[in-house]
Amino acid sequence: MLKAAGLTLAGVLVAGAAAGGWAYWHLNGNIKSVDIDQALGDDRPAKATVTPSPSASESPLPTEALNILVLGSDSRSGKENQALGGGDSTGARSDTAMVVHLDAGRTEATVVSIPRDTLVTRPSCPLEGGGSTAVAYGAMFNSAYSVGGPACAVKTVESITNVRMDHYIEIDFSGFAKLVNALGGVTVTTDEDIDDSSSHLTLKAGTHHLNGKQALALARTRHGIGDGSDLDRIGLQQKLVKALLEQIASTNLLTSPAQLYKVADAITGSLTTDTGLDSLSELMSLGQSLKGLSADQVKTVMMPVVQAPSNHNRVVAQEPEASRLWKSLR
Repeated sequence: MLKAAGLTLAGVLVAGAAAGGWAYWHLNGNIKSVDIDQALGDDRPAKATVTPSPSASESPLPTEALNILVLGSDSRSGKENQALGGGDSTGARSDTAMVVHLDAGRTEATVVSIPRDTLVTRPSCPLEGGGSTAVAYGAMFNSAYSVGGPACAVKTVESITNVRMDHYIEIDFSGFAKLVNALGGVTVTTDEDIDDSSSHLTLKAGTHHLNGKQALALARTRHGIGDGSDLDRIGLQQKLVKALLEQIASTNLLTSPAQLYKVADAITGSLTTDTGLDSLSELMSLGQSLKGLSADQVKTVMMPVVQAPSNHNRVVAQEPEASRLWKSLR
């Protein structure tokens, strides 16, 4: 997703220059940002030591290792989200959380999904209006975003992993649906029948070409597959992300400026980033730095978990496997 977004935006910059810069400024203004560094201060894991690569002097593009927290924020309120199959709940939730680790050189990556139902110790987090939240023990992982927004989500991830998050990217699910439609849909193969009354998705096992509404429903699905747990939904979401990347790679957007702009508008309109990635030029630099990263060099895993002793509907980190995984990403 990061590579595709950056390279797509690179094409838009060219189109924007030809249009007198209007496209550039419109798309740049689409991106929302939050100052994570200002909110959290210095009480965080140390930044990784940067060792310049042999080719660093030959290219202005960054090559150091990076850890990026990517959240999928899902709002079920409002007419637009109701039309996209949302439920009756209000507010926004972070139902998808992935730590994207880019190795030094940016030729390999590991994507670690954190189940939303994981019980964690949620640290005290700063509130936007002043003050802070109380420490919460045995809290659901996704409650961090609900009570303290992006800054609390980052602080909670850093607390349970002891890994510094260099960047934050939040993708709005309704914007995700617009992106899928702008690309002409996405093709996904499901291994079993899906019938989920909550996500309003019914599919037979097999290969399907989904529109934006259907793709969003697939990302939300959990009750219509397996044992109805969040762990099964993570598998669907990882499959959907790979299918979306393949769709972007197979679509020659540069031959259609109108579709290119539509896709870029959907991408930028769905993003909230930290202040280090809140411009087209910064996103483009990140995307271009991943030009040597191919799909078969991206490993997707889930944080090792086991059933929580206190609640069989929840999970906790499995040790020492989880700590060993996070240590490998520092």
